[in-house]
Amino acid sequence: MQMRIFKHRGFHQWAKSEGIADNILKESIEEMEKGLYEGNLGSGLYKKRVALPGKGKRGSYRTLIAFKKEKNAFFVYVFAKNVRADIDEREEKIYRQLAKDLLGMSEKTIKEMVEKGKLFEVKQ
Repeated sequence: MQMRIFKHRGFHQWAKSEGIADNILKESIEEMEKGLYEGNLGSGLYKKRVALPGKGKRGSYRTLIAFKKEKNAFFVYVFAKNVRADIDEREEKIYRQLAKDLLGMSEKTIKEMVEKGKLFEVKQ
């Protein structure tokens, strides 16, 4: 089964406004499959840097991704390192629960969320 990659609605809107193409997100997930990420926060939630077009990883954003190898990945949150250093403990707890929920969804539920515009699938 090929890994499926999704963007949560808010993340999708941000990526669109910043010109972050799906191929950049796909490359990030390919790196994660090789064990390349900045942090494992538990419950399937990971922190991963995503490079800005033309700026590389130094001018990058930190993303939070719900990820299960060889299954699904969901980009759920993004922040610029120069705007904030990290998420706080309360936010981390919320995003860990979200990751658990997203990774536990059935294919039927994922399909419904895509149809309702709550999730957007990254083009492969």
